[in-house]
Amino acid sequence: MAGTPYEPAPRDLTDLVAELNRLADAAPEPEIWPARQLQRCAERGVFEWFVPREFGGQAWSPADVTAGYLQLAKACLTTTFVLTQWAAACARIVASQNAVARKELLPGLARGDLFATVAISHLSTSRRHLGAPILQAVPTGDGFELTGYSAWVTGAVHADVIVVGASLADGREILAAVPADSAGLQADPPQQLVGLSGSCTGLLRCDRVRVSADQLLAGPIEQVMRTGGSGTGGLQTSTLALGLADAALTFSEREAATRENLREPSVALRREWQALRADLLAAAEGHPGCSAEALRGRANSLVLRATQAALVAAKGTGYVVGHPAGRWCREALFFLVWSCPPGVTDQHLCELAGLGGVHDE
Repeated sequence: MAGTPYEPAPRDLTDLVAELNRLADAAPEPEIWPARQLQRCAERGVFEWFVPREFGGQAWSPADVTAGYLQLAKACLTTTFVLTQWAAACARIVASQNAVARKELLPGLARGDLFATVAISHLSTSRRHLGAPILQAVPTGDGFELTGYSAWVTGAVHADVIVVGASLADGREILAAVPADSAGLQADPPQQLVGLSGSCTGLLRCDRVRVSADQLLAGPIEQVMRTGGSGTGGLQTSTLALGLADAALTFSEREAATRENLREPSVALRREWQALRADLLAAAEGHPGCSAEALRGRANSLVLRATQAALVAAKGTGYVVGHPAGRWCREALFFLVWSCPPGVTDQHLCELAGLGGVHDE
């Protein structure tokens, strides 16, 4: 893109990033919910980034949030991924015309007193191929009744409120902010994942869960996901990938300081990272030089190569459980499956088969 690259206003997250790094080092194979990390984020006002000032927030710009995510994801991918799911729920509440829900929920969200998450993947990429809606909304006299399930819900077992998407028989959809203790709402035990198990991602079941008018955020309309808020698989996921790549590259660069064979590859990967960061920030500011899907493909490709390069640099030590290089490689696989657009998936398959890929665009 022509012109001077956009650079967000400086935000001092040094102490928070250092604390997240210390906590990650204390548990290099995180399998538990990052409660302490999220508490540190609340104490440093991270949850305020996403909330309007009238409700106690700081209303950071999208580019500032992206730059903040990059720093946090470098320190702890699990914590930052959980935060993006919280932010997605918060964004739907902010975008809603429901004044009651906004007033009741946003101040607590800004303080970090309420943990929110989303159960919406079935409205976009996940399970769409099955045809019939897997989570249905049936109108009642004063609201709706939800029955079915959502397959990939992060932190549902720890949530206070869950933004749930459901489909009516006529194809219209709704979004609702449902209290996690609602009758009929049940979170299954979290899945054990290849990476990011600490995010406590799993199945959410609805058995005739009642939704009142005060809980309705959007709809019923067709394609409710286009009504506002942050979309799944957009810039946020690419940002997480770039943050993880940064952690891996920093390790490789430290090793390259005393190993000549690592220097040229490290420089080339860092140059690619810097170009992608500039494009990502420009897109967040509203001046994209390419599509979000193209950014996602490039970010996926880079994080896979950067983490594997770190493993090569670490040698056999990196293959021992507890070394961050092995964890980074497993975490990088997450980006191949989480809200990954079909076009990006196809590009990766072609790249793996030697038929070209994301670098041929």
